[in-house]
Amino acid sequence: MANRQALRELQSRLAEKLQVARTQGVAPSWLAVEAGDRKYLFPMEQAGEIFPWVATQTVPYTQSWFLGVANLRGGLFGVVDLASYVSGQPLAAKTELTRKESRLVALNSAMEINCALLIDRLAGLRNQAAFKDFSEKAPDTPEFFGYQYVDHNDATWQEINLQLLARQTHFLTIGA
Repeated sequence: MANRQALRELQSRLAEKLQVARTQGVAPSWLAVEAGDRKYLFPMEQAGEIFPWVATQTVPYTQSWFLGVANLRGGLFGVVDLASYVSGQPLAAKTELTRKESRLVALNSAMEINCALLIDRLAGLRNQAAFKDFSEKAPDTPEFFGYQYVDHNDATWQEINLQLLARQTHFLTIGA
């Protein structure tokens, strides 16, 4: 009997939360990461699984930002160095020791692209309350850039639409 009552209470709480989400709208939430000297926000619904750094198998004649392929939980994923891709510059090689905070963030499987982005550090989860200001993207920035947000410590965070990133011809063309 106690289990039924607990189940009813749970269902009631879930129904209330769904109603609040419908009436107030769903606030965006992001996975906050750092790559190179920049801070980025990945929409939670577009980010996939997060993996610790694993060495990649290099692929010859590819762009400098394409690190190679890695076996992640039994799947073969292309690995892109996010900082290098965004800046357009090859970054200094890092040793296995300096990669201990690095992570591979896979794109959501719904995008049907086996790709993981190399980031230098996870910075946690963020929602709109973590920021005091935001601005539209500048006209000269990549199409996949979204809003820029400023947190309460005056750090600037660039939102990246991973779905738009995954559709970029340049992103999909790894050949050098």
